[in-house]
Amino acid sequence: MSSAPKIKTDPMYLLLREENIEEFNAQKTKGEACDLVGSDLRNMDLRGLDAVGLDMSRCYLRQADLRGIDFRMTQLEGASIKGARISGAYFPASLSPEEITLSLLHGTCMRKKSME
Repeated sequence: MSSAPKIKTDPMYLLLREENIEEFNAQKTKGEACDLVGSDLRNMDLRGLDAVGLDMSRCYLRQADLRGIDFRMTQLEGASIKGARISGAYFPASLSPEEITLSLLHGTCMRKKSME
């Protein structure tokens, strides 16, 4: 099983690849499902994305523009954000600041805090 980021054929994913965030959000609001797990979203301008409830586990977000996105209700475990623009973005409480920083600077995959 390959862990390389995938370019998918899912119509909702393709809206993000086209940076058509407004239409993606409209379709999501209508209940349209999307498969973003493990997808390649590098270099995308995703500002304005409604990320609530999305599963973006293992997404490759290198150099993506994530400014202002609220990821607090988004699955991001295993995602990588190396070099992304994250000013004003909110991340899930389950991701430590250290995990976010390591991913931003070195491209590591973000891992949830253990609940010990």
